Amino acid sequence: MTTHTEHTSKHYEHDLKELRDKILLIGGHVEELIANSMKALIQSDSELAKKSIKLDQEINRLEKQIDELCINILALRQPTASDLRFIITSLKIVTDLERMGDLGVNIAQRALELLKEPPLKPYIHLPILAQMAQKMMKDALDALVKGGESLAESVMGNDDAVDELTHKIIDELMILMREDPNNINRGVKLISVAKYLERLADHATNVAEMVLFLMRGEDVRHPALRNSPLQ
Repeated sequence: MTTHTEHTSKHYEHDLKELRDKILLIGGHVEELIANSMKALIQSDSELAKKSIKLDQEINRLEKQIDELCINILALRQPTASDLRFIITSLKIVTDLERMGDLGVNIAQRALELLKEPPLKPYIHLPILAQMAQKMMKDALDALVKGGESLAESVMGNDDAVDELTHKIIDELMILMREDPNNINRGVKLISVAKYLERLADHATNVAEMVLFLMRGEDVRHPALRNSPLQ
């Protein structure tokens, strides 16, 4: 005979599993969107760019479902300790993932605009920047799934390298724009792409920080503030 407590426990475990599955699903969609948007840019593929933009609708739909699921679990199950941290973390992570999807859409839109003009220069550093940002995003999600503290910490440690390469790309493009005013329109769009990738890495860092919060119960954001008195 199944008791009410057992029945409730099964529903609770089902809700938590559904939450984990949906986070993995939205993460997979975001990875696909970013990869396809960059491929569309590099290969001048308008159909792939349009396909990437459409995928954002599914990401937005999943974000809404995850938000609703978290609110329902909080209201009906009254989770405590690690489960409560997981739900709070999920709410924050899904926001970062949705914003990553938006950045992928922005890249696809710039790709469509750049298709109308000849390439400004061969893409060398921009694909490298994209690979770095995408790896940070993948590692952050893997850390969430596998519970890897060291993997999450490595994501946080790679953010400076992304910033450095972003600035290098912007400097190169600024030189080209100063040399020839005809380069300005394309140069500005490519600078935008570099900045989108830099922001993507920032969001991956946010996810890694939340993974560490989930595992340690410790907020690792803004380390300079942790030992400082309130002003």
